[in-house]
Amino acid sequence: MTHLPQEIIRRKRDGGVLAAEDIHSFIEGLTSGRVSEGQAASFAMAVFFRGLSIPERVALTQAMTQSGEVLKWNLPGPVLDKHSTGGVGDTISLALAPAVAACGGYVPMISGRGLGHTGGTLDKLDSIPGYVSQPDIETFRRVTAEIGCAIIGQTADLAPADKRLYSIRDVTATVESIDLITASILSKKLAAGLQGLVMDVKFGSGAFMDNAADARALAESLVLVANGAGLPTSALLTDMNEPLASAAGNAVEVRYIADYLTGRRREPRFHEVNVELCAEMLVLGRLASGIADARARIEDAISSGKAAEIFQRMVVALGGPADLLDHPGQHLKAAPVIRPVHAERPGTVQTIATRDVGVAVVALGGGRTRPQDPVDHAVGLTDLAGIGETVDRERPLGIVHARSEEAAEAAARHLRAAYGVGVGDGAVEPGAIVLERIGASA
Repeated sequence: MTHLPQEIIRRKRDGGVLAAEDIHSFIEGLTSGRVSEGQAASFAMAVFFRGLSIPERVALTQAMTQSGEVLKWNLPGPVLDKHSTGGVGDTISLALAPAVAACGGYVPMISGRGLGHTGGTLDKLDSIPGYVSQPDIETFRRVTAEIGCAIIGQTADLAPADKRLYSIRDVTATVESIDLITASILSKKLAAGLQGLVMDVKFGSGAFMDNAADARALAESLVLVANGAGLPTSALLTDMNEPLASAAGNAVEVRYIADYLTGRRREPRFHEVNVELCAEMLVLGRLASGIADARARIEDAISSGKAAEIFQRMVVALGGPADLLDHPGQHLKAAPVIRPVHAERPGTVQTIATRDVGVAVVALGGGRTRPQDPVDHAVGLTDLAGIGETVDRERPLGIVHARSEEAAEAAARHLRAAYGVGVGDGAVEPGAIVLERIGASA
């Protein structure tokens, strides 16, 4: 049977349900070039307005997964991963992968670069001198097997249909479709050959989904579709109404992780999210008897220094310095201008426009608005105040790391505008950091 692209588009445009073979044929054509860019754009717009049922989402995810290489693993433990929908100060991956590996899991994490106001794990890794963030597949396999985790960038061989469809969605105002977001995220994870996945779905002023209802809808879609495609998956809804870590940038976030893993500094908010996500992964991988047991195992992996040891071994295996955790300042680039940013008046932090904090980092040169933009790994923000904290002449809103005085002053203006500081309004309690679990241990 011939599956004409225009007929598939017409059926979806008119609200029909597509058969799995129609979807597979369309995606195969997208990969081979038989389906034109215009047809792909029309398909994306039809899906944007008409939506896909769960079986259609599963079929689309599987078709995009099978458009390229699908990794297979032969390891003595479960192959697990985590994916975050993005935010500010979200450097969890660098702490999570070695912690799960310390508990017997294997974490082949394929990460992305930052775009817009959100930071990218790959950009953070690129701030480590010598670290090869995009090795060949065989090196990726070897490091994962020997160390227990490897964090790298996406290769061209995995889910190429997703790469092509995303570039079309990006210029046709169809990025926001939950159906297409679901297939895009999960196709890459399925191609990585995972046996368990935990989704960190953010909501709030620094997330792509600014309210919990939209984030819940995305989380439910991801869990249903992933499980329907044969990948055991659960999701956590986590708060992004303030930066997750008190550092936002690239080298500054790697330094933050060095302090976190070695115990020099562990902020409760960041630690809670890391432990909860790690614990969920252990439950999915059957490495713990339940969520309480999983939490205890992760806490021990971090406090004992095992996670730090594994992280350091991973860095060395991928070309980085052997003493990065002990002496991060000797290896990570520092910005020439470092100075505090004070609030216009003392008071209590009531609100944070977290997206604007991320925009301040981008304006400093620490992020990009186009994929080809260069990134300055040294710049960023540190010691960011959180909701409920008192800021005054002793306690600044944060510290800016900039390339010039002019850039520092511009970032200071961004930061002051992002913070809502109240005077005499009483104490403010931050909201729950983990709002809800969907699937698995829920």
